[in-house]
Amino acid sequence: MADKNIKRKNGPDGKKPIRVVFNMSWIYLLLIFGIFWMFFNNGGANPQKIEWDEVKTQIAAGDVKEIVFIRNDFEGRVTIRPDRLEKYADKFGGNIPKKSPHFIFLVSGSFNAEEMFGELNDSLPAEDRFKVIIENDSKVWRTLLDWLLFPILLIAMWFFMFRGVNRNMGGGGGPGGIFNVGKSTGKLAEKNDMKVTFKDVAGLYGAKDEVMEIVDFLKNPKKYTALGGKIPKGALLVGPPGTGKTLLAKAVAGEANVPFFSISGSDFVEMFVGVGASRVRDLFRQAKEKAPCIVFIDEIDAVGRARSKNGGFTSNDERENTLNQLLTEMDGFDSNSGVIILAATNRADILDKALLRAGRFDRQIHVELPDLKEREEILEVHLRGLKLASDFDVAFLAKHTPGFSGADLANVCNEAALTAARRDKKEIDRQDFLDAVDRIIGGLERKSKIITPQEKKSIAHHEAGHATVSWLLPNANPLFKVTIVPRGQALGAAWYLPEERQLVTKEQMLDEMCSLIGGRVAEEIVNGQSSTGALNDLERLTRMAYAMVTYYGMSDKVGNLSYYDSTGSRGYEFTRPYSEKTAELIDSEVKELVQSIHDRTEAILKENMDGFLELAALLLEKEVIFADDLERIFGPRKGEKMEQGQEKTESQEVTL
Repeated sequence: MADKNIKRKNGPDGKKPIRVVFNMSWIYLLLIFGIFWMFFNNGGANPQKIEWDEVKTQIAAGDVKEIVFIRNDFEGRVTIRPDRLEKYADKFGGNIPKKSPHFIFLVSGSFNAEEMFGELNDSLPAEDRFKVIIENDSKVWRTLLDWLLFPILLIAMWFFMFRGVNRNMGGGGGPGGIFNVGKSTGKLAEKNDMKVTFKDVAGLYGAKDEVMEIVDFLKNPKKYTALGGKIPKGALLVGPPGTGKTLLAKAVAGEANVPFFSISGSDFVEMFVGVGASRVRDLFRQAKEKAPCIVFIDEIDAVGRARSKNGGFTSNDERENTLNQLLTEMDGFDSNSGVIILAATNRADILDKALLRAGRFDRQIHVELPDLKEREEILEVHLRGLKLASDFDVAFLAKHTPGFSGADLANVCNEAALTAARRDKKEIDRQDFLDAVDRIIGGLERKSKIITPQEKKSIAHHEAGHATVSWLLPNANPLFKVTIVPRGQALGAAWYLPEERQLVTKEQMLDEMCSLIGGRVAEEIVNGQSSTGALNDLERLTRMAYAMVTYYGMSDKVGNLSYYDSTGSRGYEFTRPYSEKTAELIDSEVKELVQSIHDRTEAILKENMDGFLELAALLLEKEVIFADDLERIFGPRKGEKMEQGQEKTESQEVTL
C-alpha cells in the first residue's frame, strides 16, 4: 500500500510545511484489534459463574433484580440489586463490579424457564420480585466472523509476506503485485540514454578493438549479412575484478546507440521454483521487442556455473533450470535476430561448456590488467577532479602501481586526496600518492604497536636479508623500498617492482625463491634460530616449489610431466592424478629443491655479511630505506637489464 502524505499549509512565520506520513499498516492493526475486542469484550462486565441452586438462594433472599435467560444457549445472566452487592464482595475478590450481569449460570435442555421463574416470583413478596427476560441470541455477526476471520487473516498474512518479497525482488512497484515475481528485473536504458562511450574508457586497447566490431555489426548489419555472414550472438568479457568489464559493456551500448538491458546473474535465481527460468524468458521477450539491442549479464557465473561442478553436495535444481532456459534462449528454436548478449565474469573456468560453445558466446574478450601506458591514461581520467601539485608526474605514479586494476587506481587517487586532506594540504603531491599506494598494499601504519628492541632487531635483519639477496641476484625482482614500520598485520615489508615477463625461466624462479627465503635464512645466521615471522614467505616458497615440480616439469626425476588441469574438466577430484609412489617422489624433489635454495641463500648472505649487517643497521636507524641505499652499500645491481620506462607488471610484498 502506498503511504498518504498530508501537508500542512505554511504558517505565518514562512517556514516550510511539515509533511505528515500516514501509514496504512495502522489501519490493519486497528482492524485486527477491533476483531479481538468484539470477541473478548463483554462491555466491561466480569460475571462470576455459579450453580442454579445458588441462584435460587439469591432469589429467595430477594437479592436478584433481573435475570436474562438466553434460551438457545441455556444460559442465565443474573443482575444483583445495587444495595445488596456488598453481601457478595467475597465472590468478586473484594472488588464490587459496577456493570451487570454479575453472575451467570448454565442449565440443561429440560429447564423450563417460564414455569420455573414464574413459580419463584409467585413465592416472593411484591417488593422482592425480579424481572425476567427470555430471548434467543441470533449470533449473526459472531457466526459470520467465525467463518470469515480465518480467511481474512490468511489473506492478510499472504499479502504482507509477498509485499516484502516483491519489494526485495523489484516486483512490488509495478502492476500485478505478487504476480510480477516471474518478470525480469533487468534495467532498460533506451536509445540516447546511455551516455558512456569509448572516450570514457581509458586503456583496454585490445578489448576495445574487439567490441568495436560488435558496434559496427549493430550500426551496419547489412555490411556483413550481404556477404552471407551472421551477426555474433554473444561475447563474454573475461578478466580480473576491477578491470572495467561493466564499463566496457556500457560503452558498447553508448556507441551503438541501441537499447541496453542490464541485469546481474544472481537476479535470476530466487527462492521460488521456476522464477529464474521465467525471468530469462521475460528478459529475452523484451529484448526481441527492442531489437536491435544489447543484453548485458553481469557476474554470469552466478547462474552459468558448470553443472558437473556441483559434485552432488551443493546442487541447485532451480539454478540449473535457469541455466537450461538461458541456453535455450541464446541458441534454441526461436530466432533472436538483432539481440546481442554481453556477459562479464572473472571466473570463466567454472562456466558450463554448453554456455561457451560457438553459437552462444561466439567469442571471449579478455580484459586484462592495464600496462604502463594504459595506467597513465586511466590515472589521467581519475585525476581530472583532483587539485594536484604543479610538478606532479603521472608517469611516475603509473610506474609505481604495477599490477593495479582500474578500480585500484581510482582507489589510489581517492586515498591520496584523503591523505592530503588529513595533512591540511592545499594540493596533492607525489608523497601523498606514494603513501596511498603503501596503505592500499600493506595497510595503515601502526607506529604505536609495541615491539621489543630484540624483536625490532630481528625484523630489521629479516627484511635486510630479503633486500640483500634480491639485490645481488640478477633475476630476482628489483627492490623499490624496505620498511620495518608495522602495517596492517605485517611487522615489516619489502616492495618490489617486477619486470614485465610473459615467460619465466627456471633460473628466474630459483632467484625469486632465494629472495623469498632470504629473511628466514638471515634470522638463522644472526640469531642462531628461526621465528614465526617467515610464514608468508614459506607459504609462497612452497607453492612455487610444488608448481615447478608438478606443473612446469622443471624436475629431472619427475620429468616433463604436468598435473595441472587448465580446462577444469576433472571437476571436483577426490584422488590425485598420480600414484602414491609418484607423490613420494614429488615430495622428495620439493624438499631437495627447497634445501638447495636455502643453502644457496645462506652462502650469498655469508659472502656479503658486512654489507648485510650495514643494511640492517641502516634499517634500524631510518626504518625505511630505498634502492639508492642498497646501491650505495652493494654497488650497482648485477645483471640490471631494465631500460628506462620498461614496464613492470605486479607489485609484490614480503611480510614478516
